[in-house]
Amino acid sequence: MTAFAKGDLLILPGLGVRSEDELATRLADPAVRRAGQIAAQAHEAGASVAASCASTFILAQAGLLSGRRATTTWWLAPVFHRLHPDVEVVADQIVVADWPIATAGAAMAQMDLMLSIIAKFTSPSLSEACARYLLLDHRRSQAPYMAVTFLAGQDEKIARAEAWVRQNIDRDFSMDEIAEAVGLTPRTFARRLASVCGLSPVKFAQRIRMEAAERLLETTRLSVDEVARRVGYAEPSTLRRLIRREARRSPAELRRAG
Repeated sequence: MTAFAKGDLLILPGLGVRSEDELATRLADPAVRRAGQIAAQAHEAGASVAASCASTFILAQAGLLSGRRATTTWWLAPVFHRLHPDVEVVADQIVVADWPIATAGAAMAQMDLMLSIIAKFTSPSLSEACARYLLLDHRRSQAPYMAVTFLAGQDEKIARAEAWVRQNIDRDFSMDEIAEAVGLTPRTFARRLASVCGLSPVKFAQRIRMEAAERLLETTRLSVDEVARRVGYAEPSTLRRLIRREARRSPAELRRAG
């Protein structure tokens, strides 16, 4: 029996899985189930618990995330939502520090999780100093790294919806049009899209437009006005606001990065 006390900290390393089937196999492994039991013991004793990437599933499986906000690696977020509907999955956040439990997103988000732990157990200033020393930028969202094509490819209808949006990206269209194009009712399309991608229809189309805009800004010399027109925004200011909110950078910064 592992002994824990208030003030202790337990960190679960990632599982290193590459598919949903591999995740299911790992979660059924006795050693992984034991890790969940240890995490539950630590939490019950008043210790803090942290996990990132697929290891957040261990905490959910142990019942530690019920009624809480949490995140996980973006490509497994729809699976997480399906398996644990009692958890509020904030898939676009890199770290959800809902202490005494903290969760983080994809593999490299473990660095962000460690900075959050340092801020919690020492001070925000020390966390900032560590970030500067390690040359870590201030990432708050997984959204810019989410690959819609990867998620959509898991469902034939959603993959067709993605292709339709890309083919019609330069014009204004309604979400009902997308549903009709793939032979689904608007309600069924929205439900299926949420299950596969964890996105609403509006966010789905917006994400695809954003990906296309970023690619054009990074690989061409087209003006922002022309890029906006090509991805279906009549007002360039709409695209500028979207880029700043989702990518956390300006169009000019995206262009320099390319």
